[in-house]
Amino acid sequence: MAQQILYTMQFKGQAIPANDAGTVLKATTTAPSCTITTVVGAAGVNGSLQPIGGGQARFESQVTFTDETSFQEAGTITFGDTQHRLYFSTVGQGYIGPSADSQLKHGSVIWKVERGEGQFAGATGLITSNFYVSSTGEVTDNHFGVLFVK
Repeated sequence: MAQQILYTMQFKGQAIPANDAGTVLKATTTAPSCTITTVVGAAGVNGSLQPIGGGQARFESQVTFTDETSFQEAGTITFGDTQHRLYFSTVGQGYIGPSADSQLKHGSVIWKVERGEGQFAGATGLITSNFYVSSTGEVTDNHFGVLFVK
């Protein structure tokens, strides 16, 4: 039976152009260990994310735009020690477009785990990313991963 690994983290960092046309970006972000709380009450829903003691995760990817709002992405997520790494690529295509905040673009993508190392050897699974990026390339990226390791 496969072991299920669940994680949620908020990554922050930069996306910079990787070609002259601006159709390829390199994203580099990090996330601290954290807890996430969601409370549903009479006023609706509210959530918070709080850093806690522990290590960091590092995210690196290459984003290739296929048109104004669509992209493909592939990269790695390294958790703590450099031996615990996931390799991923886009399922279908990602989406990015305007947001209610005129200073930000907002997007989402689903990644398929292609392979893993360390704790993630033999891993499969999906990771969802809901992110926003500023005009200067500052990225905030919220991940929710459901992984299975044999």
